[in-house]
Amino acid sequence: MFLPVLFGFLVGVALCLTFGTVFFALIQNSVDNGFRSGLKIVLGVITGDTLFVLAALLGTAFLPKIDGFETLMALVGVLFLTAMGLVNIFKGTPRLAYPKTSFGNFVYYFTTGFFLNALNPVNFVSWVAIVAYIRSHLHYSVGQQYAFMAASLVGVFVTETALAYYANRLKRFFTPRVVTIFNRTTGVVFLLGAINIAYSRLLEPLSKAMNW
Repeated sequence: MFLPVLFGFLVGVALCLTFGTVFFALIQNSVDNGFRSGLKIVLGVITGDTLFVLAALLGTAFLPKIDGFETLMALVGVLFLTAMGLVNIFKGTPRLAYPKTSFGNFVYYFTTGFFLNALNPVNFVSWVAIVAYIRSHLHYSVGQQYAFMAASLVGVFVTETALAYYANRLKRFFTPRVVTIFNRTTGVVFLLGAINIAYSRLLEPLSKAMNW
């Protein structure tokens, strides 16, 4: 059981270091608004990942069949990432009106992390692929599969929490110029993520359906 746990933890760490939209949003918010804001984003991300992992392990048969649901989610993800990308690029250092109550503040950051993660179909596909691999190639038992995936989630949580913590500690190195460049880079990453989802989940299937 030790090796599945170790490999699962390492996979979770690796998934956090792919420099995607969640990575940049986590670093940016931790630098701008402190470690606690980053931790709330991490909680949103790990909640989404947990739902993905459960769906991958248990199968998706229990989920309701809704025609066009995946396309709708992809479209929402494209719009969400595009909006965040444009805000970062054109405003440089966004000054958003964060909720003043502790509950509202938590909901804002938690939902940001959750939707950044959940609205990208690639994340779910990644977890499904991992489960398929450990079942078909590594021949893990049911217990080993759950241990592997639980360790992966722990790896994600630990790594992203560390990123939020150390990003805030490096805050003094982020001059206004550096912050502007970083925020615009983050915006570009968001837009690239939106383009990737639009192409792979919307344009490509549409082209095949219409024989373009």
